[in-house]
Amino acid sequence: MNEKKWLHLLKTNKQYWFPIIFLSVLSLLALLAPILPIDPNSTDVTQMSSPPSMSHIFGTDEVGRDYFIRVIYGGRISLLVGILAMLASTLIGTIVGIVSGYFGGWIDSLFMRLVDILSSIPWLVLVIVLSVLLKPGLVTIILVIGCFSWMNIARLIRAETLSVRQREYVVYAKFIGEKHEKIIMKHIFPAVLPTLIVAATGSISSAIMTESALSFLGVGIQPPTASWGSLLQNAQASLQNAPYMAILPGLFIIITVYSFNGLGNYLRELTSVEG
Repeated sequence: MNEKKWLHLLKTNKQYWFPIIFLSVLSLLALLAPILPIDPNSTDVTQMSSPPSMSHIFGTDEVGRDYFIRVIYGGRISLLVGILAMLASTLIGTIVGIVSGYFGGWIDSLFMRLVDILSSIPWLVLVIVLSVLLKPGLVTIILVIGCFSWMNIARLIRAETLSVRQREYVVYAKFIGEKHEKIIMKHIFPAVLPTLIVAATGSISSAIMTESALSFLGVGIQPPTASWGSLLQNAQASLQNAPYMAILPGLFIIITVYSFNGLGNYLRELTSVEG
């Protein structure tokens, strides 16, 4: 990738600086959280539900735990769910989309009917049902979100593959008898990669929103592990005397989703410039 192009795009579109800086700082804090000198589970009954102050910049929760570190640890879980669920949904969607678009025929029809069926079901309801049936927890949430959020990616990749397979170099590769696997890895996948990268950033924000909703409903991340959704659920009982307990994780969810969407828009413009 030409360095001048991505730097020029940042200079001419300053709205992309905030998402990139915010996500960088958030990711750094999430990575460094274990070495920060604050215990997320340390309680102090003398500081219960204390408002933000110099000693506790985000205040404390109902049992006196530092809320800043609780939010950071919650961000670790939410980001982890978002990234791993994205990887799962991207892997499934890419395989289905490329295979369906490349081979066509009955394979395409079969995969697209499966996509239509899954897309017709309100998938948040489906995720909630599966989360209830399975043992609630981090692994379950990642698997459930990842395995039932790949349909839009599959459609996008299929459409790109249908276009790429008509190009002369792909037609020639088929004509000279190259194996399908080699054509897909050498010609198809690199061509659909820019679209895939943009779609992946959007799926991270969707996964974070879904995890937050499930944890808020009590079928997601379970105590003592904290996520932004579980912090919101826990804050319901303290809305009157400690509203910051709901406001802070809510703001982090909103800003993080906005930032990932902004990053997706930046990558979309960058790939169009590169093209």
